Amino acid sequence: MSMTPDPDLKPGDEAEPGTPGAAEDLCDSCGGSGKLDNGKTCPECEGTGRVMRGIGGG
Repeated sequence: MSMTPDPDLKPGDEAEPGTPGAAEDLCDSCGGSGKLDNGKTCPECEGTGRVMRGIGGG
């Protein structure tokens, strides 16, 4: 079994796109801008400003 990360996932993603119970959300690290305060690309969302999060719950 390979331990390499899925190329579609960003570091801040909790689930793969299309996973039931997950949805796109704003990145907490950059507030959805895709950039950090220092002007560099956010490493959590890779500059997209969005990450996949688990939703719902019980």
